[in-house]
Amino acid sequence: MEKLVIATRRSQLALWQSEYVKSLLLEHYPNMQIELQEFVTKGDKILDVPLAKIGGKGLFTKELEVAMLEGSAHLAVHSLKDVPTQFEDGLMLAAVTKRFDPRDAFLSNKYVSIDDLPKGAVVGTTSLRRRMALKILRPDIELKDLRGNINTRIAKLNAGEYDAIILAATGIQKLKIENEVKHFSPISTDIMIPSMGQATLGIETTNNPEVLEIVKVLNDENAHIESTIERSFVDTLQGGCQVPIGVKATILDEKSVRVQAIVGLPDGSEYISEDITADINDFEKIGKNLAQMFIDQGAKDLLDRAEKLAFK
Repeated sequence: MEKLVIATRRSQLALWQSEYVKSLLLEHYPNMQIELQEFVTKGDKILDVPLAKIGGKGLFTKELEVAMLEGSAHLAVHSLKDVPTQFEDGLMLAAVTKRFDPRDAFLSNKYVSIDDLPKGAVVGTTSLRRRMALKILRPDIELKDLRGNINTRIAKLNAGEYDAIILAATGIQKLKIENEVKHFSPISTDIMIPSMGQATLGIETTNNPEVLEIVKVLNDENAHIESTIERSFVDTLQGGCQVPIGVKATILDEKSVRVQAIVGLPDGSEYISEDITADINDFEKIGKNLAQMFIDQGAKDLLDRAEKLAFK
């Protein structure tokens, strides 16, 4: 194949990620012509409504998927946390790249950490998962919706609309904008469990054998193992953007993997959490088995109630 077209969102972070994947491919295929095809997705256009109320994760992938199915693009680069666990016919997750920093991050111009926030402080986040974690930690703070790209969110913080905001650490680090706020601090996964696939890039393609062979070089085995566990956990629970779910698999050594997971209500008043260590050789089963543990503890009912609360 002489020319490869990558479908990408137009945001600064999405373009960084697609350029990063392009550079990795050119290391292996230096003579290949690789172009980016930019899209504005539905999720990019709707900025005044929480994602949970307008359809969830597919909002950031649909237009790119249409381009691949129609043949104008060969692959799409996504933040894996935005990729649904089920695909339309003819599409697939072909590779996952090496994971960046998977943690969420605390950003503020006034306070060093979540613990330092005064009672009634206003914290910006629209993520139901982050809202749940914050309310478990600090039920006394006020949460306020926060939409827009990274730069827009930081601008709102700097304008004084929030005392602090919570974003994915990896986006800030990739764009090298940590110094745009006074305090930038990644949050331990022991305190705030990330979203499935957070800080990993997912390479989506059609089932074109030639394209699949090309993108094989992008796949990172550790990221594959961790994301398989996380996505299987969420898929078994049948949860998405509309419900608060956190899950993080961490390879400890060649034999074992740690999995932290939590599901609950957006206000943190009820939740189920587990922190297990399992045999890495069983990675294809771990997520499903852990999800079943949650289901046995009433997770389905909890998530049903969480979804109703999210749509109020």
